[in-house]
Amino acid sequence: MNIRVIPRLDIKGPNLVKGIHFEGLRVLGKPEQFARFYYENGADELIYMDAVASLYGRNSLLDIVEKTAREIFIPLTVGGGLRSIDDIRAVLRAGADKVSLNTAAIACPDLIHEASRTFGSSTIVVSIEAIRLPNGAYEAYVDYGRQRTNVNVFEWAMRAVELGAGELMVTCINREGSGKGFDLELTRQVAEAVPVPVIAGGGAGKVEDVFDVIAQGKADAVALASILHYNYIRHYRATDADYAAEGNTEFLRRGATFSKIQDATLGNIKAYLIQQGVDCRPLMEQIPNV
Repeated sequence: MNIRVIPRLDIKGPNLVKGIHFEGLRVLGKPEQFARFYYENGADELIYMDAVASLYGRNSLLDIVEKTAREIFIPLTVGGGLRSIDDIRAVLRAGADKVSLNTAAIACPDLIHEASRTFGSSTIVVSIEAIRLPNGAYEAYVDYGRQRTNVNVFEWAMRAVELGAGELMVTCINREGSGKGFDLELTRQVAEAVPVPVIAGGGAGKVEDVFDVIAQGKADAVALASILHYNYIRHYRATDADYAAEGNTEFLRRGATFSKIQDATLGNIKAYLIQQGVDCRPLMEQIPNV
């Protein structure tokens, strides 16, 4: 089975943003430009997440999804603010191949069952935002990591699959954006508990971290953000014309870098994984003749 390497693009309004532990979101540029670049440079899939959708009770990515779907030919997963079958249908019609559910799924678990029955389980990804508590337990959070639920991550993972989730995306908020590596224990325990693919997210700072979460964490796919985004803006730095001047744009204006994240591309990451004996799709197979 090929391991998938998936750029994750968190979006606020018209901009791609990135923070640490889902906080302090910095504007990095236009998501469509990043998406196109990643598609052309080896991404197996893409994930779009509306960073403020749950806060405002709606997903505002339809226009961005439509633009992206016209230009890329790899699977696109979209999440954030999807609360009903109609919401899911609208995103799929806009061009998404899969949807990611979190806040609404925990509030109304039957949504997973209804969505998987309506659209097929392979279309439904349940996103689990996990925080490791001082006692070592893992609790699921919602609203982009803002609200606790008192729901045990492993119990929820198994229930979500029973209800029809075809895939789980597990992000450790404690590690997210830190560059300190994935929470291998969290990923491994979820992967060993469920019979569906698990996407690991949160914490990659160097290529070795990606290999570790596959080899030790048993992940079937890896969602990457900081390690790819900071490389992109180092070498293809956005200008003022490349983003809407709203939100925290100071990071771009100062030309800053993030020293805890290694300079790595999708090509670097895939080459390293192949050297370690991991099956992944070769880069030359990415772009069809269209």
